[in-house]
Amino acid sequence: MFVIIGYIAVCFSVFGGYALAGGHIAALFQPLELLMIGGAAIGAFLVGNDKKSIIATIKALPSIFKGSKYTKKLYMDLLSMLYEILSKIRKDGLISIENDIEDPRNSSVFSKYPALLNNHHLMHFICDYLRLMLTGSMDAFQIENLMEIEIETHHEEGHVPAHCIARLGDGLPAFGIVAAVMGVVHTMESVGVPPAELGIMIAHALVGTFLGILLAYGFVAPLSSLMEQKLNESTKLLQTAKVILIANLNGYAPIISIEFGRKVLNSTERPEFIELEERIKKDKSR
Repeated sequence: MFVIIGYIAVCFSVFGGYALAGGHIAALFQPLELLMIGGAAIGAFLVGNDKKSIIATIKALPSIFKGSKYTKKLYMDLLSMLYEILSKIRKDGLISIENDIEDPRNSSVFSKYPALLNNHHLMHFICDYLRLMLTGSMDAFQIENLMEIEIETHHEEGHVPAHCIARLGDGLPAFGIVAAVMGVVHTMESVGVPPAELGIMIAHALVGTFLGILLAYGFVAPLSSLMEQKLNESTKLLQTAKVILIANLNGYAPIISIEFGRKVLNSTERPEFIELEERIKKDKSR
């Protein structure tokens, strides 16, 4: 939503200001300039990235236009869900969660939290490490190292689309200059035409530079920054789960382990202690 609002603000400010200054909006409509800039940028994007990066970028683009799903409610669900799992382990032993981690969708605990259940990466992360805890073949230090490696890999993989979009944005001003130079070349080869026509041709050529810079810094580059923010949010979810599970492995009670996870959260999503306690009591009664 805010992406669309931002784009409208960019267009209104730039084109509106130009019109208020007495400029003619029609003079900025240069489809051939857009063809040169856009076509060259897409071509360079295809040349500069492998198939996996291109597919990852295309898949990531739709999520840009959606609001953040990493809300305070989602984190409250995560804390409450892990509290239930850890309490079940404390009460009935690790073997009691075997069916839960093997089939999360039919689990009496996990099925209460559909928003988390649909986050496949998070559920695989939690179930995999609960499974390792169940085997008892690794200590807390080894599991924590393995978690950190997986989270780092997840972050690096998620950074690929943002990096591809950033490089695409960096190249647009240069392609705008290329389009402008082509326009100037065309103008110079038409030097015999009347001065009034030469002026129009030069104006059309300069539009290329304008469009390249506007597309880069008004439209494409901000998307890279937004992708980075969304990636950091998804990583924070895994970090929270990691801290809670490690705290439990180190012998802390479920309620204390959950407090470890609560402290990891950013202030904008972190629930108050009493608020979380009330949520846990409410979920217990269900």
